[in-house]
Amino acid sequence: MPTKRSQPAPRKPRTDAQRNRQRILEVAKDAFTRFGADASLDDIAKQANVGPGTLYRHFPTREALIEGVYRTEVEKLAAAEQKFAAAMPPLEALRAWMLLFVDYIATKKIIAPALNAAVGGHSKVIEASYASIHEVIRGLVRRGIKSGDIRRDLDPVDLLKALVGVAYMSSSPDWQQSARRLVDILITGSRAMAKPVISLTNSGPHS
Repeated sequence: MPTKRSQPAPRKPRTDAQRNRQRILEVAKDAFTRFGADASLDDIAKQANVGPGTLYRHFPTREALIEGVYRTEVEKLAAAEQKFAAAMPPLEALRAWMLLFVDYIATKKIIAPALNAAVGGHSKVIEASYASIHEVIRGLVRRGIKSGDIRRDLDPVDLLKALVGVAYMSSSPDWQQSARRLVDILITGSRAMAKPVISLTNSGPHS
């Protein structure tokens, strides 16, 4: 009786292909930020030092490239949680992540409208990212509460809402500077309040 052959494991992308994809995404993010979602794909390929065929092999449509850039930004936020938490005290890690979140908002302001237009409504990619981002900042805040550095009544999502509010309510081109200043204000307000020290010496009437 013939034995079944095991299916070969799917091949991993070649290292050079992974590098090409990463370089395309980095250049595309810069191009979309500077020129909007209609930035030339041929120029993106040229700046990434790849041929148009290579770009379209990785991203068959403009919408696929826009979605790829957006997913990458969300993945950076998720990866940064562990990186910052391992290298910094809780409040510093939270501050560093929130500054990165400001950069994410800047990219999202350009990409989200184009992504929503491409799918004819609110993109499921964007909806799915909310849960991921909320979980990340909740993890950073939980760590700070556990260490005693962050106040226990802090709602992590309030921090996100404050930064998003600055981004979308301000028509000024320098809103990112305002958002970064707001990060420090929010961090100051997130600190756990020190308990007053009550001195027991000379606290009562002299006998």
